[in-house]
Amino acid sequence: MENNIRDKVIVITGASSGLGEAASKYLAQLGATVVLGARRGERIKHLAMEINSNGGKALAVTVDVTKREEVKGLVDSAVKEFSRVDVILNNAGIMPLSPMDRLNVDEWDKMIDVNIKGVLNGVAAVLPYMKEQKSGQIINISSVAGHKIFTGSAVYSATKFAVRALTEGLRMELKPYNIRTMIVCPGAVKTELLEHITEEDIQQANQDYVGSVGISPDSFGRVVAFAISQPEDVDINEIIFRPTSQEL
Repeated sequence: MENNIRDKVIVITGASSGLGEAASKYLAQLGATVVLGARRGERIKHLAMEINSNGGKALAVTVDVTKREEVKGLVDSAVKEFSRVDVILNNAGIMPLSPMDRLNVDEWDKMIDVNIKGVLNGVAAVLPYMKEQKSGQIINISSVAGHKIFTGSAVYSATKFAVRALTEGLRMELKPYNIRTMIVCPGAVKTELLEHITEEDIQQANQDYVGSVGISPDSFGRVVAFAISQPEDVDINEIIFRPTSQEL
């Protein structure tokens, strides 16, 4: 695994916590150069310092994925500093679950902006470089909720279904450029996502469930590393992973 990951330049959004933080640390341990993007600039600066002090290579860039020019700046910074971009991990996402009849319309808009437009902004930023290189890998994060609907997940699931559709379209369109694509669909993983839920009853139900069956974000890092480590003629297109005890 390490041989195919070492020295790759990997851009990771949503790197300040949870899945993004875990993947950043793990990929850096395997020898990748990681370019960390998130809104919480101090947190990713601290993470980059930690990775660099442990012998890895990391660069932190403050970015809001809903702003196209900022995402372009993140990728441009990676190329300026390291001369290429091999992988983008479009990981930034929010999950303010709620039943639709509670009309949390502002939360719907935010999920669309972050979970869909944020992914599109990442794709738009890397494609010119990857097409020129005739190589690269785009990894977009969906969810088990991108396959199944559950109470309070309708809009969130819609955004994650959209990520799957977009990524499958990319897979078909990018074959002439030798660019690989993958969808990762995590199940119950213990992260800060549950803190985005403003409806107390929905938050409590999900905290109880994830608290009982959820697994560590480190699991996500291993899944992503598996896909990146494959030789260029192998394209892992979708992985769904759950805790062994998760029924949903």
